[in-house]
Amino acid sequence: MSQLPDPTGQPHAAQPAVNTVLLADVGNSRIKLGVVTAAAEREGLPTIGRRMDLASRSFHPVNLDEWLRAVAPGPAVVLVASVHDLAATRLEAMIAELAATQHRQLRQRRIRADDLPLQIDVPEPEKVGIDRLAAAAGANRLRSPGRPAVVVDCGTAVTVDLLSASGVFLGGAILPGAPLMATALADGTSKLPQVASLERGMPPAMPGKSTAEAIAAGIGWGFRGAVARLVVEAQQALGAGAEVVLTGGWRAAVRHEFQAAKEMPDLVLEGVGLAAEKALAR
Repeated sequence: MSQLPDPTGQPHAAQPAVNTVLLADVGNSRIKLGVVTAAAEREGLPTIGRRMDLASRSFHPVNLDEWLRAVAPGPAVVLVASVHDLAATRLEAMIAELAATQHRQLRQRRIRADDLPLQIDVPEPEKVGIDRLAAAAGANRLRSPGRPAVVVDCGTAVTVDLLSASGVFLGGAILPGAPLMATALADGTSKLPQVASLERGMPPAMPGKSTAEAIAAGIGWGFRGAVARLVVEAQQALGAGAEVVLTGGWRAAVRHEFQAAKEMPDLVLEGVGLAAEKALAR
């Protein structure tokens, strides 16, 4: 092994380069990227920095390349959690091509359910969306000791999942997000228009005075009501004291329904970061 001088003039062994740990949460609409800047402590979450989002269906290789050069000029490993296989496969192919053409040390690994520090009590855990499990693993570090939790992730789809008082993932519910509802209504009818920006701010007051206002009111208030009712049902199933943890890009749509919720914008990425130690040991 080569020797490098130290300030005292004594030789010491060269240290191997340390891999930068990069995270990719590949969703149906966006790919959320981040860098683990501080590892998780026993009762905490990893610190994620240098965030960037890409469009899942149309991101450009140049944007990915620029981000990788900026955040990881040296060796790096990319942990990929995906619910969109085509987007994840394209992302992984681009990373592999950049590694080959630029002679860079870029390793990558697809995260699985058993990489996460989470007990899962469902018949087929491998078929549960990895985003749901990563968010639950992260929420386990946030909830008060001995208290169950409800994890609400408002993305393209909305998930409402249950964690027991001992931190076991119990399953939950999935429903379309507000934009998906709007698209389904427009695609499934001949005259109703597509209504955008339903997740921003409050829906229009009842009654809606135009078709667009009526759709925005119906989906906006209906979406909020559906999520709120699912959380009530989850809290009743879990028992008294169940906490609410809120995440996802459309969380503003339901924020006002849960005054005491713990809001964590990047909970899925942070949960994926918890998989680093186990996943990299494989």
